Amino acid sequence: MSLQQFMNEAISPWMKQDGPDSDIVLSSRIRLARNFSSIPFPTISSEDNLEKVLNFFNGEFRNESFRDYKNFEIVKMNDLQPIEKRVLVEKHLISPHLTNNSVHSASLISQNEQVSIMINEEDHIRIQLYFPGFQLDRALEQASQLDDWLEEKIDYAFDEKRGYLTACPTNVGTGMRASVMMHLPALAMTQQINRMTPAINQLGLVVRGIYGEGSEAVGSIFQISNQITLGKSEEDIVEDLHSVVKQLIDQERRARQALMHRSGIQLEDRIFRSYGVLKYGRIIESKEAAKCLSDLRLGIDLGFIDHVPKTILNELMVLTQPGFLQQYAKETLSPSERDIRRASLIRERLQLENKE
Repeated sequence: MSLQQFMNEAISPWMKQDGPDSDIVLSSRIRLARNFSSIPFPTISSEDNLEKVLNFFNGEFRNESFRDYKNFEIVKMNDLQPIEKRVLVEKHLISPHLTNNSVHSASLISQNEQVSIMINEEDHIRIQLYFPGFQLDRALEQASQLDDWLEEKIDYAFDEKRGYLTACPTNVGTGMRASVMMHLPALAMTQQINRMTPAINQLGLVVRGIYGEGSEAVGSIFQISNQITLGKSEEDIVEDLHSVVKQLIDQERRARQALMHRSGIQLEDRIFRSYGVLKYGRIIESKEAAKCLSDLRLGIDLGFIDHVPKTILNELMVLTQPGFLQQYAKETLSPSERDIRRASLIRERLQLENKE
C-alpha cells in the first residue's frame, strides 16, 4: 500500500471487520516501547544516531512481511506535508508527538494498517497493533510475537530487575500500554461515566479521550488504558483491564436498557433529530458532528435505524476531522470552510449508504 492509499482511505481495512462486543468496543490496542541498548534514547541522542536507527529499519524491515502483516511501508515524517501528518494522526497510525520530532522520525506501517512501528518517537521504537472489537488477549499475543520478530535483529535496552528501559520512567518495566476504545453514549448521557472514572483511576487505569493523553472524549468515545507498567506482567495488566472493560460493557448495556424503558420516545427523538442534522445540515462543527454521529451509531445499535452500517461512526469520525477534510479538498481550509465541507461530506456519505 502506498502513502497515497494511507491518505485516501478514511478507515483502515481491519476496521471494516467485526469483533467481539463491537456494539460498544471499537478497537483493542497494544503498544510496546522499546530502545536500542547501544544508542542513547532519542531525547538525548545525536542526529547521527537517530539517522542510524532510521536507516536500520529502512534496510532491515522495509517491504518485509510478518505473518498476516504484509509489505511494511516506511513513511518518513520529513517527506510529509503538515496536512498529511495530521491525516496519519487522525487515523491513529502515528502519534502527535512523532510529527514534532527530528528529521529522522518515521513510521513502518503494514499493508492492512493493523500494525505501525513508530521510529524515533519518545523511544527508538513504539510498536502498536490494533484489533477490531474487544480482543485484548489476541492483540497481546500478536504484539508479543511481533516484538520477538524485531528482537531477532535488535538488542533491546533491558535490565534484569527493572525490565525494558524507556525514555519516560512511567513506561519502564513491561513498556506496555494496553488500551480499549469504547463507545459509551448511555453512560455519558446519564453522567455515570463521570462517577465511575475516579474508581477506575484507583485501579491503576486511566480514562482518556479519542486521541489519548490530553484529548477530549468527543462523541462519547473513551479510551481506557493501564497506567502501571512496572511490577506486573503483561498478562496481569491485560487481565486487570479486561475485567474493568467487561464491567463497563455490562454497565453501558444496562444504561441503554434503562433509557429505553424510562424515556424511549425521548431517546428515539434525539437519535432522529441527530440523523436529520447529519442528513440535511449545511454547516456542522466538529463537536456537533461527533455528537450526532454518536447518536446515529446508538440508533443503529438499538435498531431504530437499520439501513446504515455501524462502521459509519468509525469512518465519518475520521473523515470529518480537519486533516482529512483538507486532504480531500486538496487545499488549506478555514474553520468555517471546513464546517461547510464536513456537512457536505456527511450528506454525500449517508446518501451513498441509502442507495446501497
